Amino acid sequence: METEDGLWCRLGRIEQMVRHAYWQTGCKGIVIGLSGGIDSAVAAVFCCRAVGPENVLGLLMPSSVSSPDDLRDAEDLCSRFKIPYEVISIDPMLEGFRTMPGFTETPYLLGNLMARIRMITLYYYANRDHRIVCGTSNRSEYMLGYSTKYGDSAADIQPLLHFYKTDIFVAARELNIPEPIIRKVPSAGLWAGQSDEKEIGLSYTEIDAALRALEENSWKAQNPSEEKVLALVKKSGHKRMPAPSLLTGSQREC
Repeated sequence: METEDGLWCRLGRIEQMVRHAYWQTGCKGIVIGLSGGIDSAVAAVFCCRAVGPENVLGLLMPSSVSSPDDLRDAEDLCSRFKIPYEVISIDPMLEGFRTMPGFTETPYLLGNLMARIRMITLYYYANRDHRIVCGTSNRSEYMLGYSTKYGDSAADIQPLLHFYKTDIFVAARELNIPEPIIRKVPSAGLWAGQSDEKEIGLSYTEIDAALRALEENSWKAQNPSEEKVLALVKKSGHKRMPAPSLLTGSQREC
């Protein structure tokens, strides 16, 4: 179990990383998508502590299936930490895609499309205002591949990527994240009633325990939960690798 001093040391290192990236790129600010969930809330507060809230722009990007509670919680977060923000509905962009020949709508296809539309929007504002995009992925999602390629997995900085999901809850309390956000059931909000744990089939407590055990035991599963998590880690390996090319060493010359 990490001590309080150890946690604060880690939080300080994250702030230093964000600050270094901010200075090194010569950007004029950071832009982050705020979903009303705990990951984006913690990442946004790290950015505020590192460079000041006046240099952070939050984008709230609801769709017709978004919960009003999520929008309210994101706005409350911005109010508490004095983060400037914009609310941009992605529904008109979705309607544009629906006009494409052969457009097929399933929860899976639409969820990935929404994630990518949101990232396109973040990068538009980053380009317009000379900002960098802050990602919100945690280690649990990263290892399981529970993200959309070039959607929520895309970013210029990833302050949470070494934090397991259960670590995020501890950090959130230390950072004074609003309690409704901390208590909320983890969800990507991609369709009504969607829940991360329901979709994966394991709780984050089980997932993180399995990931920690697998790392300690040379990625050899010792129980059914670890076997399921290991299968997901292997299946999603392509999401953690660069696209195959002659530069990656994945191909031999003729």
